[in-house]
Amino acid sequence: MSQFKTRFAPSPTGWLHIGSLRTALFAYLFAKKNNGIFLLRIEDTDRERYMEGGVENILHSLDWAKIKPDEGVALDANGQTNQIGDNGPYIQSQRLEIYHKYIQELIDHDKAYYCFCSKERLDQLRADQQANNQPTGYDGQCRNLSLADARVRVQAGEKYVVRMKMPQDGTTKFNDLIRGQVEFQNNLIDDQVLLKADGYPTYHLAVVVDDHLMKITHIIRGEEWLSSTPKHILLYQMFGWTPPEFAHLSLLINEKKQKLSKRHGDVSVHDYIDKGYLPEALINFVAFLGWNPGDEREMFSLEELTKEFDFNKVSKSAAVFNMAKLDWYNGQYIRNLNIDELTRRCLPFLVRAGLIDQKMEKDMDLNQQNWLKKAISLEKDRLSKLSDLPATLGFVFADQLDYEAELLIWKKSTRASAKENLLKLVEFLDNLTFNDWTEEKLTAKTGEWISQNSLSNGEILWPLRVALSGQKNSPGPLAIAEVLGQEKTLQRIKQAADKL
Repeated sequence: MSQFKTRFAPSPTGWLHIGSLRTALFAYLFAKKNNGIFLLRIEDTDRERYMEGGVENILHSLDWAKIKPDEGVALDANGQTNQIGDNGPYIQSQRLEIYHKYIQELIDHDKAYYCFCSKERLDQLRADQQANNQPTGYDGQCRNLSLADARVRVQAGEKYVVRMKMPQDGTTKFNDLIRGQVEFQNNLIDDQVLLKADGYPTYHLAVVVDDHLMKITHIIRGEEWLSSTPKHILLYQMFGWTPPEFAHLSLLINEKKQKLSKRHGDVSVHDYIDKGYLPEALINFVAFLGWNPGDEREMFSLEELTKEFDFNKVSKSAAVFNMAKLDWYNGQYIRNLNIDELTRRCLPFLVRAGLIDQKMEKDMDLNQQNWLKKAISLEKDRLSKLSDLPATLGFVFADQLDYEAELLIWKKSTRASAKENLLKLVEFLDNLTFNDWTEEKLTAKTGEWISQNSLSNGEILWPLRVALSGQKNSPGPLAIAEVLGQEKTLQRIKQAADKL
């Protein structure tokens, strides 16, 4: 066999779907595992559903995930759309002449025919078939028109489509890399439209022509295309071409066993980018939707996935998209980032929330950068996604905290004793030096002071936590104190005492 070559061929009818990301990932991994080529083609022949900006979204989403094509449509160094390779163009709407040439070849060899049936007739046919509990499909009314008569009608300007002339007996078999031997009865498959009335090819013709001309050896796609595969294999045979190998990935379902859809939550890759999922985490999670390495390992980089990937380890059962598991992966990857990299990735979320203005983002001095790293470190071990950071860390940036005074009172303490303890704490902390103001030293010195004054940790550290964060669940109060600094810490404790 020639060099392995896979492709991802999305339609720009919307933003890149999470299921499409999995298809792209598996095609990429299989190609790279076998030292092959990964190609990206844009299938934009559905002009009614074409979405402006869809191509750019697909390319930017894949680029974010580090899935970069070797051939086809790609982003250049400036982030502009480009086409690379010798088998283009790689955008189907730019290939219409090619499709018309192959349509003519099928018609000339009696493998396809002109169909003049109106939409009204086809709608009525379908309604009658449903009413009689019959399989729906084209009844072949135009199948036996003579080619000469059909051409006269075409010349006269009559509207038409071109249909594939399916064999009416026999079976079409193929070996699926995931499902094994698959077989379809030809007489149950209707004569598929190959060329639409608007002159654009349907998916079925374009995909076969393009995959052949672009030398694709392995087609990896979702199982919704399984029933189309016999039509494609027969088209390959009609042209005298060798079909590629096929692998049909299982459905993605949510935890309620429903197919993933916008009605049930986020389905576009952009949604996950927007919420602060890391590309490394999303790729690792998506790889496990239908594949696993056969052991207990869960954490894989893209390079490690490439090394391990094998269709023998891909399941044909539906894969469950578990949000809690995705959050777990993301949390793991967040904790594995060094603080410089985590801060860089968090910045856009803090800017978007208005906690840092864009000018400050660009002009931060070293002290401001170090302070921000320290602040983000407070939440590093608690974050599951970056978009949570403004809500959980917002108290650090606030001028005034809004919380109920009762939150300051620890268990059996009273309002009066809580206030008294806060004021004692102000006096103690006010006497500490600048060099004492680190979490480690604050923890040691405050612990000694609590013990010397026969107080309990809860009596002091609970109201301190609330005074500094306005929350009952927050990072440790002395870690917060280090980030806020002595002046702001004392100010917040005094404000808390005033509340009581």
